[in-house]
Amino acid sequence: MRDLNDNNKDIKRLIKIAIPMMVQNGISNLVNLLDNLMIGDLGTNAISGVAIANQLIFVFYLLTFGATAGVGIFTAQYHGKNDTEGIRYSFRFKIILNTILSAASILVFALAAPFLVNLFLQGEGNPADAAEILDIGVDYIKVMLIGLIPIGLTQAYAGTLKDLGRTKVPMVASVCAIFVNLIGNALLIYGMFGCPALGATGAAIATVLSRFVELSILIFYTATHAESFPFIRGAFSSFKIPRDLSRKFFIKALPLMGNETLWALGMTMINQCYSYRSLDAVAAINIESTIWNLMGVSFIAMGEAVGIVMGHILGSGELSGAKKTAYKMRRFTVLCGLVFGIVMIGIAPFFPLLYDTTEFIRHMATGFIMIAGATMPLCAYSHASYFIIRAGGNAFITVIFDAVYTWAIVVSTAFILSRYTGINITWMVAIIRSLEFFKSLIGFFMVRSGIWVKNIVDTKSEANA
Repeated sequence: MRDLNDNNKDIKRLIKIAIPMMVQNGISNLVNLLDNLMIGDLGTNAISGVAIANQLIFVFYLLTFGATAGVGIFTAQYHGKNDTEGIRYSFRFKIILNTILSAASILVFALAAPFLVNLFLQGEGNPADAAEILDIGVDYIKVMLIGLIPIGLTQAYAGTLKDLGRTKVPMVASVCAIFVNLIGNALLIYGMFGCPALGATGAAIATVLSRFVELSILIFYTATHAESFPFIRGAFSSFKIPRDLSRKFFIKALPLMGNETLWALGMTMINQCYSYRSLDAVAAINIESTIWNLMGVSFIAMGEAVGIVMGHILGSGELSGAKKTAYKMRRFTVLCGLVFGIVMIGIAPFFPLLYDTTEFIRHMATGFIMIAGATMPLCAYSHASYFIIRAGGNAFITVIFDAVYTWAIVVSTAFILSRYTGINITWMVAIIRSLEFFKSLIGFFMVRSGIWVKNIVDTKSEANA
């Protein structure tokens, strides 16, 4: 049985892993805020066009994140077992799979970008504004296509290092990329120091350059520190992976890849439902999501760290007491969500004033921010529950908890409210956000059941993996 000292060590390990991710995500979202303000100077249509494009790119990002995370369940447990060869195979699989997914996504976006962006432009509004938003969104996506393969490879590298509990290196790489992005935005959006003023397209170019910088740092550091990352030795000597192991990786990766993609599509569909009411809602939601991402770094990073630590514990075979440790970690995550949710509510009336947009959109965004802040503790609870369940490799339960719930409950409710009622858009957002309560309730019972407490890399239990 794990004693109190073991649990305290796990909490310290949780914080040690989570803090670099918080710093990374915090700086990233702070720069994203500055990006939004820079783009906001170009007008409301620029805000909306870039927001729609990023929502679509977000689907790709979570597709590769899901693929990486699915295999990452094995990586974390291999680390707990001290199996370097297993880590090497899982890393190799991530590289191959993410490259294939990136290439396929480039093809889809290249062919269907105008159609996809236009899905968000069906609500009430000026047709001329809709046409301008469409052009901005499509041009932004065309540039971003160049960065999709670097994003996929970065996910493979950074995801593997995080699964090993080494979160500082991805943090440094990300921070460097962030500042490249920020400087590039200043130069290319406004045309400073003799550079061309490219507006929203300049923001996309800066983002792509930053992705190459981030990937280069990860590749260089990992390759030159093989003593710390022994899995990298021989990782590219061949791309062979044992057939049985590939099958196991794919069986875990496919459901989580599908889950993250379906969840992202669900969020995209919900935003489309908001935009169906009014094009102004697109800009207001973008303002709300910007501050949400900044304030949510604590519980988001903490939840991911919970999954990593629980993977190490399960992989080491310390199954007894795993639930108690998970409960303590989840409570800590919710506390983070509560604190930052209160902060978010406090700044709600003031944050939209930073944007060069209409008073109506600012008022709408204020309401959205207050609703998001009030529901942040619930999101923290369900987020931590998700990563706890995922740590044991039960992909089927994970998909039910996340993607199935999103589509069956949240998306269907948003669709009905947007198409078949005249409810105010702010009340609509409040109802949709409050559905997180029921997801948290499901998470409570799923974690308590212990169905996730499994070691999937123990050779004695491979038949059950």
